[in-house]
This record gives sequence, structure tokens and C-alpha cells, in this order.
Amino acid sequence: MGDGKVPGKVLDIKTADIKAAAPTFHQGAMDLSKALTTLIKTLDGLGEPWGHDEQGNQFGGIYKPHQKSIESAAGILVLGLTSIHAAMVDMSDGHVDNDKLVAGMFTEVKINKQSDGAGER
Repeated sequence: MGDGKVPGKVLDIKTADIKAAAPTFHQGAMDLSKALTTLIKTLDGLGEPWGHDEQGNQFGGIYKPHQKSIESAAGILVLGLTSIHAAMVDMSDGHVDNDKLVAGMFTEVKINKQSDGAGER
């Protein structure tokens, strides 16, 4: 894609680049979702596995009040990655359609001319 290093060339979109990058966001969303599910199930299933020694109490004292916020933020990231994937796929498809439209604007149009110069009526 355009890196801004070529003067006068702001953006060079290649649909192949977009299509190649899109699955990365999908995979990231799946991986993060799996990690989040594992975190929630494991901690809920184990109660407070960090224990109640000094370090466990420090961790639990910080983590527990923010647990739902952490889980919610990770869920938002999953949705964000998913929407980036979908947007890149749509953008790639739209870019191809736009290229075809622009190409159609610049095709040669043949004009029928009569030999006397008068147009058809």
C-alpha cells in the first residue's frame, strides 16, 4: 500500500494487499475471543486462584474490582477486530467495483457521423 514516500502519490491501494491483510484481523479476533473465554471460565471456575497470601491479596485487590471492566474491554477489542476484518473485505470489494466504474468512464466512445456533417434527427 502507499507509504507516502513517492511524491505526488498519496495512496496506492492494491486489493490483493487488502484481501491478504483481512484474515489477520479475523484470526486475531478468534484468538482473543478464545483467550477471553478461557480467562473467564478458568477464573470463575477456580474462584480466587491467586490465594490469600500477601501477593495474592494484592493481586486480588486490584484485579477483582476491575474484572468486569477488563472482560468488557477485551470483548470490545474482539468486536473491533471483527469489524476491521469485515470492513477490509467490503473495502476490497468496493475498490474493485470502483475501479471498474472509473475504467468505464474512460473507454472510447464511437460516434456515428454522417458524411454531410448533419447529425441524426
